[in-house]
Amino acid sequence: MGRAFEFRKARKMKRWGMMAKTFTRIGKDIVMAVKSGGADPTTNSRLRAIMQNAKAVNMPKDNVERAIKRASSKDEADYKEMVYEGYAPHGVAILVECTTDNPTRTVANVRSYFNKTGGSLGTSGMLDFIFERKSIFKIAADPKIDIEELELELIDFGADEIFLDEEAGLINVYGEFTAFGALQKHLEEKGYELKGADFERIPNDTKQLTEEQVADVEKLIEKLEEDDDVQNVYHNMG
Repeated sequence: MGRAFEFRKARKMKRWGMMAKTFTRIGKDIVMAVKSGGADPTTNSRLRAIMQNAKAVNMPKDNVERAIKRASSKDEADYKEMVYEGYAPHGVAILVECTTDNPTRTVANVRSYFNKTGGSLGTSGMLDFIFERKSIFKIAADPKIDIEELELELIDFGADEIFLDEEAGLINVYGEFTAFGALQKHLEEKGYELKGADFERIPNDTKQLTEEQVADVEKLIEKLEEDDDVQNVYHNMG
């Protein structure tokens, strides 16, 4: 089933946390998408994808509409996307994606989390050889869909791995980072029921740790995920 599947099955940290935090993070994604591509989801494919993600986690429609309206206002703060890289204890690579209106505050907080848990914040780009950025689309599973035929159909649009997640009732489509737009357009045009679309960072290899070592790393991950500026935390812990 491939590296991406194994990564997702083995992943121990929870990506979103509490529901209120989920809504806050999606709200920031909406603001970023609207400011870069406009408030009309029919012409803004990134916004359209985020709205699908909001629906998937049962975010109220009113919340989504308020976020779009707020993002269209000149008074709304400009968020910046920041990526911080470092190592947790036991040599585990950690990559932190943030959306912030105050990068000085954010980097100070992130550095303190690394320092307090025995890790170290590094320099931008130092983990490029470990993590590969991918597009991911979640399609509602349907007995009529032949996975092998779907894979052949989507290869030309930048897909490189497709698998069925029977437990979730979803077909996961992984593709190149730059193929997001082409894959989204094709899947929508063909009428597949999209349940979500996003970007993931997949480690090229993982480190196997003892239970005690895993607990050390998870202390850092938990501190990072509790920060309101942090959108996603990725690691290469097996």
